[in-house]
Amino acid sequence: MVGDTRRGTAGPDGRRRRGQVLGSRPGYSVRLPAVPRTDPGPPAERTVPWLRVAAAYSWRLILVGIVVYGVFSILGSFQLVAVALFLALVVTTVLRPLTDLLNRVLPRPLCVAVALVGSILVLLALLALVGNAVAGESTRLAGEFRGGAHRIEEWLRRPPFRLSPGRLAELENQVTRYLAAHRSSLLSRAVSGLSRVVEVVTGCALALFASVFFIHSGEHLWGWIRDQLLPAGARPAWDRAGRAAWRAFAGYTRGIIIVAATNAVLVGVALFVLRVPLALPLTLLEFFAAFVPLVGSPVALGIATIVALAGRGPLIALAVLALIVVIGQLEGHVLHPLVMSWAVRLHPLVVAVSVIAGSIIAGVIGAVVAVPLVSVVWAVLRALRAVPPRGV
Repeated sequence: MVGDTRRGTAGPDGRRRRGQVLGSRPGYSVRLPAVPRTDPGPPAERTVPWLRVAAAYSWRLILVGIVVYGVFSILGSFQLVAVALFLALVVTTVLRPLTDLLNRVLPRPLCVAVALVGSILVLLALLALVGNAVAGESTRLAGEFRGGAHRIEEWLRRPPFRLSPGRLAELENQVTRYLAAHRSSLLSRAVSGLSRVVEVVTGCALALFASVFFIHSGEHLWGWIRDQLLPAGARPAWDRAGRAAWRAFAGYTRGIIIVAATNAVLVGVALFVLRVPLALPLTLLEFFAAFVPLVGSPVALGIATIVALAGRGPLIALAVLALIVVIGQLEGHVLHPLVMSWAVRLHPLVVAVSVIAGSIIAGVIGAVVAVPLVSVVWAVLRALRAVPPRGV
């Protein structure tokens, strides 16, 4: 047929090929490159991906737990030195701003001496004031406590306790027999307590000695440690981590001091208004107890409740008990979120677990040190994880 474009073309053998258009190129099949198959891995990783993630986090958490336990074990072996250095760091965070302020008009060594000697004199004056308050009220307190003990007995005889006088007398006899039977052990504990007093004095002297150097030239000490103990490539990152750790520790320490002072002022005003005996010593006890988060303040106010019950009666004791609830809510929902934002912000669950774990490992000292230690570790991890900008 004339004009038919579907005519075959002649090949090398003279035969025409069908399916080709006159004047067109022969069609070629294009082969795409083969995509390599990825190994799907073991069946457990394909079917349970969360198990692999959980395992990855688990061994890391176990490693962190081992490191923390090792650190606390080492600190427990050198407890006196560790506590002394911790106190020196606390003193440094408190007195370093005052020293820097005085350094504008006075030489640095003189500023350190003025700050340390002045703070020691203030502390001794406060202790002397507390001692005079206790000594001045000792006679009146003895009578009040005897009357308070009688009121407590009368209160226990009424509902809901309904303890009979014979039962109360039996309890008193049991306490007396216990003291008589364990007199030697109590005496040995008192003697061991004297050795603890010697350790406390030694630790305070070491803390004072170390705080002199920390306040005077702490940054030079850190620079020497960084340059002498760290390789050159790791110095910038660890220098950033060390400064972040110091900021976290200083912020936490100053924040907890503000929280403790606020609690002590509120408690002191309430105790003076309610005319509770030993109001000033109980206020000082509240200040130092607030350094143990979540636990210290309720324990101190519980002691104040017992004193109020013995000295002022059940109504005043109930008022002090209500004060525990009010101050606890104020501390947990206002003071801590507001003040602790200066330092590393920790979740209340982390704080509670840290305090309990520290108390299990190292007692009261562990409960005090646990939260600032966790704050410092978290600040170091954040500083090491952060990537510095280019050109810095």
